[in-house]
Amino acid sequence: MASPYYDEDGITIYHGDCRKISVLADALVSDPPYGMGWDTNTERFSGGSIHSIARRGVGKSDQARIVADDEPFDPGPWLGFRYVILWGSNHYAARLPIGTTLVWVKRNDAAFGSFLSDAEVAWMLGGHGVYCFRDLSMTREARVRDHPSQKPVPLMCWCIKKTEGVVLDPFMGSGTTLVAAKQLGRKAIGIEIEERYCEIAAKRLSQGVLPLGVKHG
Repeated sequence: MASPYYDEDGITIYHGDCRKISVLADALVSDPPYGMGWDTNTERFSGGSIHSIARRGVGKSDQARIVADDEPFDPGPWLGFRYVILWGSNHYAARLPIGTTLVWVKRNDAAFGSFLSDAEVAWMLGGHGVYCFRDLSMTREARVRDHPSQKPVPLMCWCIKKTEGVVLDPFMGSGTTLVAAKQLGRKAIGIEIEERYCEIAAKRLSQGVLPLGVKHG
């Protein structure tokens, strides 16, 4: 077992390849690389005026490519947990069994269909329903996000509340899942292959817990 990069208040971070680090957990909640080879520098889109750019959520977020995003994602190794929630499931839906669909609506109604996606979807183990959560905070904060595919803390709190026990995020990124778990008083483990994101996540976690109504980004 690798030594933790961070280990405080029931939250543990490991720096390394999640395929080579074994941990025990009850729930897997993660936003893995989708296999879409995404160019994360969204400055390539004009988006119109500066106000339009901010509203639509475009602008420079992070020019670095996401590790392993240039190869197909195989969800198979991650389906053995009691609870599983995987974001970006529309990119690898053919490799998933029937389950529940979670939808993050990330813009207001007036902006639907205007630029890029209106929402993102996740697959949840079990069930057949479709459930939505609206959060516009990442649109407003597009220019200051810590990771190109960062999710809002309230969204990940919503996900974690659908599970029980220790939470694992093997593709931790900037640590939003862990921040959400800490807000909810849940134990959680994060694994991240890029050390710079381990550092960012550790810094976010060290800032303490804000009330659930306050959005970190």
